[in-house]
Amino acid sequence: MKNRQPSSVLRSLFLCMAAFLLVGAVPLYAQEVLEAQEPNVVPLMEMENNRPGGGVFVNASGVLSRHAVMDIGMVSRAQLNASRASYRLRGDITASSPMRAVSLNRLEKAVAEAIEGDGVLTSEMLYLAGLQRITHVFYFPETKDIVIAGPAEAWFPGYEDIMIGVNTLQPVLELRHLVTALRAFSPGGEGGVIVGCSIDPTPEGSVRLQQFVQQFNASPRRGTNQEFTRGVRENIGMQTVRVDGIPATTHAAQMMVAADYRMKRIALGADPVPVRGLQTFINHTVPTVSNAVFRWYFTPDYDSVILTEDRTGMQLVGNGVKLIGENELLVAQGERVVVGGLDPGSRAFTQSFTRLYPQIAQRALVFAQLRNWIDMLITAAHIQREDFYGQSDWSMEFFGDEERFSLETFPAPQVVEPVVGTRVVRGALLAPVGGGIVIDAELALEEEHARFDTDGRITEQQQRVALNLPEGVWWWDVR
Repeated sequence: MKNRQPSSVLRSLFLCMAAFLLVGAVPLYAQEVLEAQEPNVVPLMEMENNRPGGGVFVNASGVLSRHAVMDIGMVSRAQLNASRASYRLRGDITASSPMRAVSLNRLEKAVAEAIEGDGVLTSEMLYLAGLQRITHVFYFPETKDIVIAGPAEAWFPGYEDIMIGVNTLQPVLELRHLVTALRAFSPGGEGGVIVGCSIDPTPEGSVRLQQFVQQFNASPRRGTNQEFTRGVRENIGMQTVRVDGIPATTHAAQMMVAADYRMKRIALGADPVPVRGLQTFINHTVPTVSNAVFRWYFTPDYDSVILTEDRTGMQLVGNGVKLIGENELLVAQGERVVVGGLDPGSRAFTQSFTRLYPQIAQRALVFAQLRNWIDMLITAAHIQREDFYGQSDWSMEFFGDEERFSLETFPAPQVVEPVVGTRVVRGALLAPVGGGIVIDAELALEEEHARFDTDGRITEQQQRVALNLPEGVWWWDVR
């Protein structure tokens, strides 16, 4: 693996006392049904809108704010039925399939012809023929097709501009996310890309906060909780948002930031998710120091890849996502750390969140999108690593060209204004203010993580896909 460096997510650790710092909430139902010009046809402009979804909004100045909290359980059956009825799909695409295949190089050709023709993309293209997960990746030397496959079904607009399956109510894969992943691991790229994001206070804000807390505690007249909270907010100031590995102006970047942000709100009980057994940090922490800082990171579940012996077939298994604490992240990246007793609240939160990730993703769809995004990055890293680009003579000339296929159309998230809530536990004031997402997709493909197809099931699936591979189409169902 080339040019592997420790993630820049770990550059700075901030010791911040006295506050939980998160974005404020103004619940707003924000569903907008797409109106097709023709059945199954959507104008290209629909893919270029600047509504990130996932519960956040970024204005033209890069300020991130809370947009909506509308989990699937909060949407009424009548609302879902009305939205489902308003969005019509026709033909074979409406059928559910346990395995639908998409040829990436054929898809690029079809998208290029559509855009360079009348500038209109079909809904099938925008939402990858209704794929809900990437479970398999294949390369076929005979036809030079690079193929992704997984379960699929028809879809309709759910909420926060997320297209969801008619039966599962889970997000379908999006073309703009897939192409962003492919660009991160493009033809001729050298690898070593680590994709992620982080929301952190500035060093100056951290210093001001510590000074304020010291002055507040030393004052002979102890102020009220409201005064304390207002002082914390004013002194910490705006927090910074950083995106690594992909352009911050893509929808995929904003989706990652939304997932990171929502995770922190769940940790503190600000955005409850009604999943039995999920334990929040705020309800279980027992701090041992007054300026404890807790940082949590989403990473891939690196034991999720199974390969055929010739590596032309790959299967992704499991949840695909883990939530871990900072010490666990450092150890995974090969750093030596002194590991003391883990805070019980942090342990309870990360372990229960990982264990219950499928149930959480069923309700809070941004986490389902994050899981699909991680699958896409591992897929793209595998394609680059095995040089399927070179073997198939696919240079990705259209998908790789921002001028011809524009994805960088969103304001880059840069700062977020904190909303502060305080809690005292044993006289300690807590500050879980950092964290983020770290996706080292290539690590999942290393020998210590990847397993091999010893029972031949992936090879059998690969043969079935090849037998059903028709001429002149970019997607098909595997029988």
